[in-house]
Amino acid sequence: MPAINKNISHGIPASSGIVIGKAYVLDRHHICILEHPIPPDKIESEIEMFREAVERSNNEMAELRDKTKEEFGGAVPLSIFDSHTQILNDPALLQEVEETIEERGCNAEWALKLLLEKYENRFSKIHDGYFRERLNDIEQAITKLQLILINHESQSLADLSEHVIIVSHDLTPTDTLQMNREMVIGFAIDGGGATSHAGILASSMDIPAVVGLRNLSHTVRSGDHLIVDGNSGEVIHLPDKEQFLDYNRRRQNYLYFDQEVHAQKDLHATTTDDHSITIQANIESSDDLRHLVEHGAEGVGLYRTEYLYLNRNTLPNEEEQFEDYKKVAEAVTPYHAVIRTLDIGGDKIISVAKYYESEPNPALGLRAIRFCLKNPNIFKTQLRAILRASHYGRLKIMYPLITATDEILEANKILETAKEELGKEGIAFDEDIEVGIMIETPSSVMIADILARHCSFFSIGTNDLIQYTMAIDRVNENVAYLYQPLSPAIIRMLARVMKSADDAGVKVSVCGKMAGDPRYAMLLLGLGQAHTLSMDVHSIPRLKRFIRSISMEDCRALAKKALELDGASETEAFISREMAKYMVVAERSDPTNAGV
Repeated sequence: MPAINKNISHGIPASSGIVIGKAYVLDRHHICILEHPIPPDKIESEIEMFREAVERSNNEMAELRDKTKEEFGGAVPLSIFDSHTQILNDPALLQEVEETIEERGCNAEWALKLLLEKYENRFSKIHDGYFRERLNDIEQAITKLQLILINHESQSLADLSEHVIIVSHDLTPTDTLQMNREMVIGFAIDGGGATSHAGILASSMDIPAVVGLRNLSHTVRSGDHLIVDGNSGEVIHLPDKEQFLDYNRRRQNYLYFDQEVHAQKDLHATTTDDHSITIQANIESSDDLRHLVEHGAEGVGLYRTEYLYLNRNTLPNEEEQFEDYKKVAEAVTPYHAVIRTLDIGGDKIISVAKYYESEPNPALGLRAIRFCLKNPNIFKTQLRAILRASHYGRLKIMYPLITATDEILEANKILETAKEELGKEGIAFDEDIEVGIMIETPSSVMIADILARHCSFFSIGTNDLIQYTMAIDRVNENVAYLYQPLSPAIIRMLARVMKSADDAGVKVSVCGKMAGDPRYAMLLLGLGQAHTLSMDVHSIPRLKRFIRSISMEDCRALAKKALELDGASETEAFISREMAKYMVVAERSDPTNAGV
């Protein structure tokens, strides 16, 4: 039996790359919160002090949001600030703190401590990664208020004077965006998943990061040497000479490969046997558009429109949405952009409370197309805006989380009403605009042949498809091993969808994480009709390079063999062997060689 390396921790890769350096442990869990009795005549003053702390925290978050937008544009999705803002403005939460201060006659920071303990007890009974992420958001927001109330000078990442790897239980948006980025070379975080705040920000800033490390921050001390491998998810604490030399070689190879790939980003993704593959970008907001050219994207395969609806007290009106979608339409010319209609719900909670009710299992509740059909006026306003913008470029409409034919039919009725209204008003739009659907549930897979009769294209959302099929939360480190893109169940579902699309003459794209990973892209191309792959912009140059090194004939042979295998591990081993035949392999394809 091979020896177990006790100095290697395994987490979830959140941002690619390899970094070697000293640790800087960010510790905010040792602040001392004590209970102080507040005399009856001082209760109002204590409540007012609490309200001022909330206002200050809100103002700081708003300033940070504005600074982020100005400095990074769309490279950092502004939605990362929404959960904190929503918590700080939750009337029920604020009222409970004030009532505790009044009833117990205690200081505000102690009332916040009691509230946090209540949430921790409540959430400890729920074994769901989504709720743990929400508890983490609540903990961060409450801790920030406590620090303000006790005038605590927390560690400042802005004052770093040497290159370090940040090690922490968690990272708030404030931590990350106020840090001296010239001195931070990597993240190693106990909590979260690839889509947590730390993961999103690290990826946006091209800083290697591993999350979901559980308790690394308890074993590492500031100044300890670390290796963070954002490709494999490994973090090595106090590496020995052999480990250091090995990972230094991997890091250099990764950097050389990355430079070479970006120099060829504008070349088209054409296989060696002359099959053309369209490579598009997934974007969070119209601010992301400037990154399309930088990374060689050929249009937008998925525009997530939710950011327009979040972190605000009123819904965006038609004119505001029209101007945003028009900006997208004009920017992607001569390519097209797929506008996904509102996917509120799940982990994205609309801030206009009357439209959204708390649910015990949001991922399976009123979200996406279900929310839109229950709120047809909101839906029609968005459809009118998209239609109007379609006059200025090539736009397509896509409905998310379709599980039944009736949902498409009902959505299309609302779309036709919007078209009729615009026609009567004399407003121009693309009357032949294409309408497609997301395939991201087992139910939509099973009736893909029927759904294909009612739309012009499919977009397979592999992230949710894997989550719903395997019955897991993909950001939950406890079941991360079950997030298996190469499970026979997933591969057969993908093949079924593509065959149904081929039989019906419907186009297929793939827009989940599988699309941007060479290990899976080769399989996707070989399974059938997926000749458009859409991904985060940072993955585009590497995937283009990889596709130009393979043949479609080899992709089909690989897919045929993969469909015959019995398990995910067997399929993973087979594909790894096949990938090793190619000289050009992106870094996620072979963590052992880090992209050589």
